Amino acid sequence: VQLQASGGGLVQAGGSLRLSCAASGIVFSSHEMGWYRQTPGKLRELVAAITSGVVTKYADSVKGRFTISRDNTKNTVYLQMDSLKPEDTAVYYCKAQRHLFSRAYWGQGTLVTVSS
Repeated sequence: VQLQASGGGLVQAGGSLRLSCAASGIVFSSHEMGWYRQTPGKLRELVAAITSGVVTKYADSVKGRFTISRDNTKNTVYLQMDSLKPEDTAVYYCKAQRHLFSRAYWGQGTLVTVSS
């Protein structure tokens, strides 16, 4: 199983980035996909998730600014990040999990840096 995250970078506050995570080795359409982020000294936290049935959920801190979507034909999940804030600076990871009690697969992380 491979989850390849990309799209991170340096952006000014108020700007936008789109993260992508391409999956292989899993039945992508059957997996819930999620984006998490982590900063030094803090626990990894959920940013957004999308189920196989395309139900979405978001952390309160990103609601209205971030949008998660998936393309099952490309085995890819996206995170559109708008109105970025310096506090969004983190390493972003994608996760694939078939259901709550199944094994979770993680991507390698992509760094997002938002300058003020």
